[in-house]
Amino acid sequence: MHSIGEASRNCLTVTIALLLILGSACSGSKVTAQTSSELPRYHIRSIALLPFTTLTTPQVRDAGDMYLSTPQSVQRSDISLGIPSNVEPQLRQTTGVPAYAAEKVTQLFWSRLKDRQGLVILSPSETSRVAVKSSPETSKATPEAQAAQLAAKLQADAALMGQVLVYQERSGSRMGANPPATVGFEVKAVAADGQVLWVGNYYERQKPLTEDFLGFIQHGGGFVTAEELAQYGTEKVLKTFPFGAKQD
Repeated sequence: MHSIGEASRNCLTVTIALLLILGSACSGSKVTAQTSSELPRYHIRSIALLPFTTLTTPQVRDAGDMYLSTPQSVQRSDISLGIPSNVEPQLRQTTGVPAYAAEKVTQLFWSRLKDRQGLVILSPSETSRVAVKSSPETSKATPEAQAAQLAAKLQADAALMGQVLVYQERSGSRMGANPPATVGFEVKAVAADGQVLWVGNYYERQKPLTEDFLGFIQHGGGFVTAEELAQYGTEKVLKTFPFGAKQD
């Protein structure tokens, strides 16, 4: 006959498993990836990593709710923020993606790809030197076509290009943020002949424990910075990367 203690432990295990399942279901898909059906025709042994760019269109800054990393026993409805009724609603502000975000995400990809087994990665500094020498005709081409032309000039099999779509810092601390950090980027692998072989996307506006249990735990049980979100997103996106093998 099982002891009461063992039964309690089993019950706790089931409860945690259910919370993880529910948290995963509520968190939504933060990473999406698509691989071209043409990929088997290509043998990619070298890739030129292009410096990422940033989205230039101003984005509406999401003030969101005041998110607090409270214990599970405390409901958000039990917390009063005490906002006076005579305060006018805050005007919605627009913000651009900071220029430094592109360099940060570029370096995150470089640090994780440079030692990838079975694949030679040309550094962003190498590819940027070639990009500076591009002709006026090249500048009129689509970003994908430009990436393919750079790969061909560098004698690489493909180019890896990316764009940071949103990069908003949290306002607050690990205990509470209003708004929390938000990061989104897209990355593409383009063959030297112009064929897009793989596309990876990451977007996450961090949610509190009560709305995304699993995600909140994955981030260490607190509100992280935009850079920490970018690190997490890079790791997750590269799990779907079809070239080379991750260094152990």
